[in-house]
Amino acid sequence: QVQLGESGGVVVQAGGSLRLSCAVSRSIFCFNVMLWYRQAPGKQRDLVAAIRSGAFTNYADSVKGRFTISRDNAKNTVYLQMNSLKPEDTAVYLCRARQEQDDYWGQGTQVTVSS
Repeated sequence: QVQLGESGGVVVQAGGSLRLSCAVSRSIFCFNVMLWYRQAPGKQRDLVAAIRSGAFTNYADSVKGRFTISRDNAKNTVYLQMNSLKPEDTAVYLCRARQEQDDYWGQGTQVTVSS
């Protein structure tokens, strides 16, 4: 069973920066795509960013230009660098790994942006 462990979520002031990490228990070469989602209380889970084999990336419109997803294959870790944070970025951030029929999620890390 593959395990994903997110870390880095804290309380931060608006305008600040955070870097989230997602450590994977298997080589991330195994996965076609690694993704970050977020879910705020009472809202649906939304895709934030994705990175594919070959390092192709895509982002939700709400975070373009502020967030950057990256991967360190040697460390089996995916990162989400978040800059210029806004109160509306407050959510639980979850990591996901996908490869054909394999689909794994982490437990999430809480990010709170205070105004």
